[in-house]
Amino acid sequence: MRKKPARSRSAVLFRSLFASVLLFLVAASLLFSLPFRWIPPPTSAFILQARTVGLGGHEPCKQIFREWVDWSSIAAVVPLAVIAAEDQLFPSHWGFDFNAIASVIRGLPDGGRVRGASTITQQLAKNLYLWPGRSWLRKALESWMTLVLEMIWPKRRILEVYLNTVQFSGCVFGVGAASRRYFAKPVGKLSAEEAALLASVLPNPVRLTLAKPTAHMRNRAQWIAQQMQALGGVAYLRSL
Repeated sequence: MRKKPARSRSAVLFRSLFASVLLFLVAASLLFSLPFRWIPPPTSAFILQARTVGLGGHEPCKQIFREWVDWSSIAAVVPLAVIAAEDQLFPSHWGFDFNAIASVIRGLPDGGRVRGASTITQQLAKNLYLWPGRSWLRKALESWMTLVLEMIWPKRRILEVYLNTVQFSGCVFGVGAASRRYFAKPVGKLSAEEAALLASVLPNPVRLTLAKPTAHMRNRAQWIAQQMQALGGVAYLRSL
């Protein structure tokens, strides 16, 4: 009996290994994402890092300020402001804004919109499961988890979890805690102007702070408020 060539055996081994890794990745992704379609995530990767090693040059947090708030208890102007600031195509895309990505690659301004190429879903995948920094590995994992979230979570759930996990300062996470800490009121009571100011820190919550809003933040908040009106107001959220 003729023996199989070594190259053939190597190919079979490679395919088996690839299939095993892919199966593990799919199983792990579902394990760590499917339950949170219905229940609030108890923490996030960024919160754990803020507590243990600190984020963005901050010392580790002795106390994390976070308060989970259900979608129905969040003022509608808050998710609208976040969409206007961070991802105006959020209701219609599948996790990636390819026009924004192309603009960043070309080094061209993205129609005057002050944000990067990452969508809300991509930011959530990073905040919830990964780590800060730039590397091909992290970006690949972020892209994978973005696809997973878009496939198994409805848009409203993606936005709800994002609003409750996004960082607003070194130790403040989520719109509920940020609203109480910086506006002394529950997030359900925020005005459109306050929601726009809240969203103004999201490009860089480590350097920008709602405790001392800068002129740049106030100008950005005005731009966000204009975009909220241009999108059609809170009626825009009906598509979620």
